[in-house]
Formats: sequence, C-alpha cells, structure tokens
Amino acid sequence: MHLHDDKVKFLEEKANAIRQSIIEMLLAAGSGHTAGPLGMADIFTALYFQVLKHDPKNPEWEERDRLVLSNGHICPVQYATMAHAGYFPVEELLTLRKFGTRLQGHPHRTALPGIEVTSGPLGSGLGQAVGMALALKMDKKMNQVYCLMGDGEQDCGIVWEALMLAGKHHLDNLTVVIDRNNIQIDGMTEDIMPLEPMRAKYEAFNWHVLDVNAHDFIAINNAFEEARGIYEKPVVLIAHTIPGRGIPEIEFDYTWHGIPPKAEEGKHFLDILRTLDGKIRSEHQ
Repeated sequence: MHLHDDKVKFLEEKANAIRQSIIEMLLAAGSGHTAGPLGMADIFTALYFQVLKHDPKNPEWEERDRLVLSNGHICPVQYATMAHAGYFPVEELLTLRKFGTRLQGHPHRTALPGIEVTSGPLGSGLGQAVGMALALKMDKKMNQVYCLMGDGEQDCGIVWEALMLAGKHHLDNLTVVIDRNNIQIDGMTEDIMPLEPMRAKYEAFNWHVLDVNAHDFIAINNAFEEARGIYEKPVVLIAHTIPGRGIPEIEFDYTWHGIPPKAEEGKHFLDILRTLDGKIRSEHQ
C-alpha cells in the first residue's frame, strides 16, 4: 500500500512522540536502555500503525499477527508504541521498572495484554517465533509472525538453529527484523564478534533478505510489503538503524546501549525531540 504524504507525516510525528515517551519513561525509572529503543522507534511505529493486523481493544484476537520481541531489553519502545496505539494509558508508561508494574524491565507474557512472549535471554525469541509460525502453518492460518532481534544477538548459537528450522519448513509467514545498529553493550559489533557478511549468511540458510533504511517510512513500508509477497521462504529485514536516533550527541555511541539519561540530560533530550515536532510539520506543509 502506497504511503501518502499525510500518512508519512502522521508516522513521523507518532515516532517522535514515542521517542519522547521513551526518554520520560527512562527518567522516571532511573534505569533501562536508551540507544536501542530510540533507534527502533520508526520500525515499531510502522508495525503498530501501518503493518500489523491487531486490535488494541482485543489483544487476544485470534486473527491478529504475532509480534515477538527477542531482544527484550529494548522493551521501552514496545511499551511506548503500544500505549500510543491504545493498549493502555500513556500515563502508565511512567511506571516502567517500578515495583508491581506491568511494564517490567523485560516483557512478561502474562503481565501485559498484547505481549506475546516473555523475553530476556538473548537468542530465544526467534525459536519461539519459528514455533508460532510453524504452528500457524499446520493449522492453515493466515496470521503473520514478526520477530524483532538485535544484531549483537546474532552471536547466540541458538539463533542459527532456529534459522535452519525456518528455512527447512519454508516459513513464508515469518518475517524477522534485525536492528542493525552496529553496537552492543561492550562496543561495536564488528569489533566484538564480526557479523558480516550478514546477508550471505541468511541467504545460505534459505532466507529471503532485504536491506532497509529503518528511518525512512516509505522504505520501511515497501520492505514489509515485499516481505508479504515472498513465498516458500522466511524473510529477514536487515534494518539499518542509528542507535540513539533523534539525539545527535549520543547517536552511534555504544556506551548508551544500557544506561538511562540523568535528569539534566533527559530534559535536554526532550527539548531536542520537541523541537523536531515543528520541523516535521514544516517539512510536510
């Protein structure tokens, strides 16, 4: 489906609002991850406001698509997007990581309606997603399964076992999105454990591979559209993101992988993002 300018503007504004919510959540929690959630805000916005078949008022709707967040530490972006999509009040975002909250530091399946799997141990989400996709195929269901992963997560051996199984069973109802931001907690991915050539590796496992600029909503939409049209193969979108997207001084800085902003930093970050609201509006006039 072609994205008209009004829809692109809507998605850009929504993603910027989600980024502001992420910073507010992390400030309130005093802990959590910053770089990854900011980098993946555009992908999550596209999924929940354009791509996914879902119903915030009926999270267990049988015909819904499934979204599995494997790298659960970036859950602030999923929580923020779900709140803005109507799953729960936006005000609840400020309870992130608080005692008794539904918004735990990693997603918990039974804590919050709309969360498909409990995730934490990196690498496990893809196996869960493959199992879901295979079960849906066996039941002759048309639901799609989307699995989001980090690039550093590709270091986990269990990932490659799941890749083999998906390729063997031609799971064309499965789309994986890899957050290719080139950082992980200890440094740059290509220094810690080189991942390239990532495309060739996935192709060798019988996957259809797409590279996408993950901050361009038209490109994102086109990639998901192409993925839906691929038959007999699972699809992986290598989503080229900027960690810390929207805050120039922390972009591509791996030290922001697992820390929240301090009070003054958070205020500064929010001022930057609020300024972007006006820029987005002016660009689409």
